[in-house]
Amino acid sequence: MSTLTPLISAQALHALQDVLILDCRFDLTNPYAGEQAYRSGHIPHARYLDLEKELSGAKTGKNGRHPLPNPIHLSNTLRQLGLNKNTHVVAYDDQESIFAARTWWLLRWLGHSQVQVLDGGLSAWLQADYPLSLAVLPKPLGNFQEKQNSVPTVDTALVLNNLHHQTWQLLDARAPDRFQGKNETLDPVGGHIPGAYNRHFRNNLRANGCFKSAVQLYDEFTQQLTSTLPVIHQCGSGVSACQNLLAMEIAGLPSGVLYPGSWGEWCSDPQRPISLTSTDSISI
Repeated sequence: MSTLTPLISAQALHALQDVLILDCRFDLTNPYAGEQAYRSGHIPHARYLDLEKELSGAKTGKNGRHPLPNPIHLSNTLRQLGLNKNTHVVAYDDQESIFAARTWWLLRWLGHSQVQVLDGGLSAWLQADYPLSLAVLPKPLGNFQEKQNSVPTVDTALVLNNLHHQTWQLLDARAPDRFQGKNETLDPVGGHIPGAYNRHFRNNLRANGCFKSAVQLYDEFTQQLTSTLPVIHQCGSGVSACQNLLAMEIAGLPSGVLYPGSWGEWCSDPQRPISLTSTDSISI
């Protein structure tokens, strides 16, 4: 298990000497924007990871918009960025930590627990008046070896079975309008998986983009998730759900598991049931 807390402040990161910093900026509406932003200025010594090129796998049309990457390919990429088995890693983005949280989760999925997310992202770094860099400095090849499936996931079959045998509670991280089937622009079908709760990932953050306190997050999650059943996290494509996972870990709660295919995979089969309000009954 990691000896690190899930989050690190900009001040603490600035003081570190031996750390692998991963810039995970991305824009779902412009897939080139993240790398362009990185090349225009990034936290010194940071290396860039692209959501679609490195942090996701091949799409089939049935496995969601951001399926999990091939673990061997991702591990090789991380070694090339200098990841060793004991390396302290910090991930950041400028989109409310959803892409950094995806990276945090993926590293743990590969068996690397020494990873944190920069609280407040790039904005917190800039607000502290720390510099950016244009340099892309090489690192020696790392020796990290992945341990596949170190963090469990669930598949569509389990989620479908859970409609009848409710041994899990489902938490959807999307915005409330998309959860209710409104203003859907990313997936071909609107709505949500029957029985799911909705907690928009933005509810985990304060106005400045930093996470709420552990106490506040604990209170909010335990008030919303009234059952003691373990949690399945999902969203549109398995990305922003990782931010809810991270928030539950900050709160000191059992964080649950990820449904990587999420709504994008679920809605690819018209035979699977959908709901449009949180009060819809579960039926097939």
